[in-house]
Amino acid sequence: MMTALTGTPGTGKSTIASVLRARGIQTLSQKETMGPYLLEHDAERDTDIIDEDAWVDAFVPVDGIIEGHLTHLLPADRVVVLRCRPDILAARLRERGYHDEKVQENAEAEALDAILIEALEVHPETHIMVIDTTEQNPEDTADEIEAFIRSDAPHTLTVPDWSEFLGRHV
Repeated sequence: MMTALTGTPGTGKSTIASVLRARGIQTLSQKETMGPYLLEHDAERDTDIIDEDAWVDAFVPVDGIIEGHLTHLLPADRVVVLRCRPDILAARLRERGYHDEKVQENAEAEALDAILIEALEVHPETHIMVIDTTEQNPEDTADEIEAFIRSDAPHTLTVPDWSEFLGRHV
């Protein structure tokens, strides 16, 4: 069974994937699979442009977790969407050295539920779990994900309302 671990950059995907990997769960980063589908690097936005359709079409499902901000586009059995309050997300991205424009772009995407909306366009809501990582520690988040994968926990689409952050510089 393949589980997509997705979310806006800064929500904790890599951190949670590391915890799950340490627990013996096979994890793979989307970065390890996208090389052949790189079209160009957008220097102005400091982002790689990927042929998403070709990547999705060619992707060979894995037994385990595939982690990355585009993995919700894949034909996964389960999808976990990590969320984070936009101002906290912005602080995390600044710590990583993201420039202000990219920080703002990602904070707005988070406030608009962009990843969740895309996930719902591809997957039934019963296959999706939303976890707010704003104040939750990685171990507890990993516990929730493991329970969801085992079907011991129901899907959750509790969506935080972060509309107050729209149009506001964070």
